[in-house]
Amino acid sequence: MKSLATLSELLQAFFTERLMDQRNASPHTIANYRDSFRLLFAFAQCRLKKTPTALSVQDLDAPFIGRFLEHLEKERHNTPQSRNVRLAAVHSFFHYVALREPGFGAVAQRVLAIPSKRFTKRPVDFLSRAETEALLAAPDQNTWSGRRDHAWLLVAVQTGLRVSELLGLRCQDVTLGPGAHVRCTGKGRKTRCVPLRKDSVTALRAWLRERSGQPNDVLFPNARGEAMSRDGVEYLLAKHLAVARAECPSLKTKRVSAHVLRHTLAMELLQSGVDRSVIALWLGHEYMKTADVYFHASMQLKEQALAKTEPFVGPSRRFRPSDQLLTFLQSL
Repeated sequence: MKSLATLSELLQAFFTERLMDQRNASPHTIANYRDSFRLLFAFAQCRLKKTPTALSVQDLDAPFIGRFLEHLEKERHNTPQSRNVRLAAVHSFFHYVALREPGFGAVAQRVLAIPSKRFTKRPVDFLSRAETEALLAAPDQNTWSGRRDHAWLLVAVQTGLRVSELLGLRCQDVTLGPGAHVRCTGKGRKTRCVPLRKDSVTALRAWLRERSGQPNDVLFPNARGEAMSRDGVEYLLAKHLAVARAECPSLKTKRVSAHVLRHTLAMELLQSGVDRSVIALWLGHEYMKTADVYFHASMQLKEQALAKTEPFVGPSRRFRPSDQLLTFLQSL
């Protein structure tokens, strides 16, 4: 009788056969799943005193995965969203295990029954026009890095590209002159073109002239001439925010990430009367409904809607309980 495959064999086959060959998953997805299992194995090595190679599928049963998820939230202080991302990687692997080795079906079924955690959805953060202008003015354009940072900040705010899309831009992806635009490849390998305003065209033309790169070179390199990392982008953004907050105090109360610049563009389009279907296409959303979050965040649109209503003119009366028990319930 053929023995069941080991966890090590299954995981390697999951990445090479399932993700890379069969699904042709993006490098971002593979890196995300890789990091999830590195965290899981580090937790298992600490709790079970076993190296990753020595682990079995039965070691990663539902109670253990539950403890791992609890560890992410309570000890690593991950958000429920991050917890759900890690769980999605585990679920995907156990779907594969159930198909590849039915003998592990019972373990896989119990792990797959672990639900994603619900979380409170906050309105999206975005910058006002004054806050955006203060941020764009923060880089010191007397330096090479300052001119680069001004260019990528302007492109980020004006195009709404995701961080991965921004970092993936090559010199050949920029078209200037009539019909100026940038071409990017986003989620789901969807390629889209985003138009550029005149100020962005001017900044990019000057930057490309100074960059003097080959068509396939990254558009916004770091000091070593390589593509910037996500951490590098967040570091530079924090650096320029410190300067901008001195000029625009309202920035001191806001948490600003690179993704907030994307939201800023969406809110500007929405408040300018652009239809949500156009906003969804501009941002590269797969579903038009995704753009609804910007309607919830726009207080300006809500105030405009409220201004169209009429106030109530009838007398207002306060509820007064007529019974002692009702009075108690009302006080709770």
